[in-house]
Amino acid sequence: MVFLGLLLLLLTLLAGARLLWGQWKLRSLRLPPLVPGFLHLLRPNLPIYLLGLTQRLGPIYRLRLGLQDVVVLNSKGAIEEALVRKWVDFAGRPQTPSYKLVSGHCQDISLGDYSLFWKAHKKLTRSALLLGVRSSMEPWVEQLTQEFCERMRARAGAPVTIQKEFSVLTCSIICYLTFGDKVEGNTLVHALHDCVQDLMQTWEHWSIQMLDVVPFLRFLPSPGLWRLKQAIENRDHLVEKQLRRHKESMVAGQWRDMTDYMLQGVGRHRAEEGPGRLLEGHVHMSVVDLFIGGTETTANTLSWAVVYLLHHPEIQWRLQEELDRELGPGASGSRVPYKDRARLPLLNATIAEVLRLRPVVPLALPHQATRTSSIFGYDIPKGTVVIPNLQGAHLDETVWEQPHEFRPDRFLAPGANPSALAFGCGARVCLGEPLARLELFVVLVQLLQAFTLLPPPEGALPSLQPHPHSGINLKVRPFQVRLQPRGAKAQGPGERRDQ
Repeated sequence: MVFLGLLLLLLTLLAGARLLWGQWKLRSLRLPPLVPGFLHLLRPNLPIYLLGLTQRLGPIYRLRLGLQDVVVLNSKGAIEEALVRKWVDFAGRPQTPSYKLVSGHCQDISLGDYSLFWKAHKKLTRSALLLGVRSSMEPWVEQLTQEFCERMRARAGAPVTIQKEFSVLTCSIICYLTFGDKVEGNTLVHALHDCVQDLMQTWEHWSIQMLDVVPFLRFLPSPGLWRLKQAIENRDHLVEKQLRRHKESMVAGQWRDMTDYMLQGVGRHRAEEGPGRLLEGHVHMSVVDLFIGGTETTANTLSWAVVYLLHHPEIQWRLQEELDRELGPGASGSRVPYKDRARLPLLNATIAEVLRLRPVVPLALPHQATRTSSIFGYDIPKGTVVIPNLQGAHLDETVWEQPHEFRPDRFLAPGANPSALAFGCGARVCLGEPLARLELFVVLVQLLQAFTLLPPPEGALPSLQPHPHSGINLKVRPFQVRLQPRGAKAQGPGERRDQ
């Protein structure tokens, strides 16, 4: 016990000395203003708290997360200067202990640091997503969404915990695009869904977050770290099994899914020399990225859309009116191809407004300066961690009128920019954005064609406030919704408010 106490004291003294030495080296630079305190990470609704600090510090400032200084960007102008105009300077990714574990020691696109490996890896995965499955992507999303609606129709009128249903749906879409035509039925889908849930919950636990901001804690016993390693081992076992199946049955020059496409792409790279050569481990981590980045993010956005439509039944009524006008009333078999989505301007505006208020990953993932640079005239030394507060930028009162209000019509005005920053920007923009936007469009079209969204019988509306400690994603508080088949004798979405 005495030895453990002395070790902890020594590590604390070394960390303090390192912090003081770092501050001394930066004494001649013009740095962003520093927020006092060390425990900012524990604040509830962190993106909103960070936005509030801009009132006295401006849109860019520094704060300490544990022993680490980070720079926070809270405006669209500051974020775009760093990530678009100076993207090379800020394309890095900090390599925290949990990032190294989850990313397969830097073979991951989302968490891997910027390098020639990373560029080649990103190019291969993007090609697989946009070229390898381009022809099958929309039909798969439509078919799986139709099956989802049929399952919901069997539970018509009963309260449904729709977040979980959306989560299984989005996992199914990723599974079939990645691993093929309903391989192993629903067994694989549910195994992967449970695996992703377990990994994300373990990764976001406070003990792992503290490990990242105070790295020397990894030398101490940590049940949370053990559980994270177990979740990663389970994840890798499931993915490796599918990679083996693909390698055994793959036909050269043909691909059935994204995994075939990427494995053959790696095969072509094997003959090449140089630092950009890819390995099968990169395919493994591309698959992991697709499941972690493409399941809960899209499911959360769909859940937020339902929450806002329950609070704004007049918008739901207008959306259904728009669908009926384009497709005919009750035309459950009709569709609007995604390339023709401009035919549904209010739906597109509603999706944009949900993404503005509740962006996919509100604080993005942290960037790191690859070399000394500047943002808004402030010096940013090499190695500085930069956090883009996307949600804060979306709530900037100098840009958005009544920014906290749900007003889809703001995106119907001429010159409105529906893309905003919901999926990030620059070199690190989310690779899954095209798929996510397709899913949001198709699922909401079919859902609103088939059902009217109503609160539970007791009339309790879900909270518009996110879970106070959401982690990476901005989580909806648990809620239920009734899915009333359209055409059935029931209250319309606009009738309840007048009672």
